[in-house]
Amino acid sequence: QVQLVESGGGLVQAGGSLRLSCTVSGRNVYYDMGWFRQAPGKEREFVAAITRNSATTLYGDSMKGRFAISRDNVKNTMYLQMNSLKPEDTARYYCAASVSVASLTTHRVDYWGQGTEVTVSS
Repeated sequence: QVQLVESGGGLVQAGGSLRLSCTVSGRNVYYDMGWFRQAPGKEREFVAAITRNSATTLYGDSMKGRFAISRDNVKNTMYLQMNSLKPEDTARYYCAASVSVASLTTHRVDYWGQGTEVTVSS
């Protein structure tokens, strides 16, 4: 079993930055992990994923160059550094764990967190 708890969301102005954290309990070292987001009235969207050894990272098209995913297995924490934020980045951001990054990119997730809200004002 894996439990995921997100933090770090909040209100930020356009152009600003936020760093989300996902604290993992359980056997996280056996899972690849990622971030998703869901805006009101929209489908859940893949944001980024990272392999268990941090060797590979993947990003959704609209996040490339602005977001950076990382993890620290010693601290049992995954991060999402979000820069140059835009109003369209406003959403609830979810932490996820799965057997592979390929699974994450196709939304085949084994464990979800509860999410943290990010609001970007114009």
